[in-house]
Amino acid sequence: MTGNIPRVKSAMAKDPPHLTTDPKGEKSQQGDVQNVSVMVASDSSGPESVCSPRTPHTYETILVATEDNITTITLNRPEKKNAINITMGRELMQALEEAGRDDSAITVLTGSGDYFSSGNDLVSMLKFLAKGPEQRMVLFEDSIKFVNVFVDFPKPLIAVVNGPAVGISVTILGLFDVVYASEKATFQTPFSKLGVTPEGSSSFTFPAIMGPAKATEMLLFNKMLTAREACALGLVADVFPDKTFHSDVWKRLKDYALLPKQNLALSKQLIRGVWKDRLHEVITQEFECFFRMLTTGGTLKAVESVLQKRSKL
Repeated sequence: MTGNIPRVKSAMAKDPPHLTTDPKGEKSQQGDVQNVSVMVASDSSGPESVCSPRTPHTYETILVATEDNITTITLNRPEKKNAINITMGRELMQALEEAGRDDSAITVLTGSGDYFSSGNDLVSMLKFLAKGPEQRMVLFEDSIKFVNVFVDFPKPLIAVVNGPAVGISVTILGLFDVVYASEKATFQTPFSKLGVTPEGSSSFTFPAIMGPAKATEMLLFNKMLTAREACALGLVADVFPDKTFHSDVWKRLKDYALLPKQNLALSKQLIRGVWKDRLHEVITQEFECFFRMLTTGGTLKAVESVLQKRSKL
């Protein structure tokens, strides 16, 4: 990500009025994501956590593989255009925590099938929200944790965007160290159409990357970018022909993975470490606004309209 991002003192935003208490009246906590060590783990002398790479995990919605010093996480709901439902969000958090501790040099996120990801699974989200205020609080906290995992990830994190990306699968790209895209990839954040507000730290990262005017076109006015346009604006580092996308990108990634692991991890922290406090603050503020809008009647009608259109495709 390019652009000058100032360092500011951390000051987490206050809880929004409708999210401050649970049904028992006790103050709810927005559990912070456990900080991942700056250094890549190189030994097993410390205690093993539940996310230890030694413990194998079977996932429902993602695929995880480590080869050639690269851990690859693949979104694997191609029949749903890799829409991120509750399960996938939690599995991604688990997989990223594991990847942050394993012996690989870099971590890659990509999608299976034609799409990188169509964003949040709106059907799954609405069903979860319908369960009541307590579940709404759970989803609010999980959303913050989900994006914070990308902020705190200790190694080079590379997105390999194999096809269209929508919503949160676009906004989190500002937190990746490098984004590579197929020429058939597109990038869209239709928040205004849905009656919600930007998330994924994009209200901060996108203006820093592409300037306020271009960020506004995307985040407010639903402008869709082609891969070439996204590259020209700095969101994408390079674009590859679709026919040779996989081979071209992976040749490059394998070369990166041969570089010294500790050097890569420390260099990343020097580049991105000064932004972390501000990003955590922004992410909380964004989701406060997002969930406030998500529970309004106009937003629910807009979401229902989008779902009806999708069902006819």
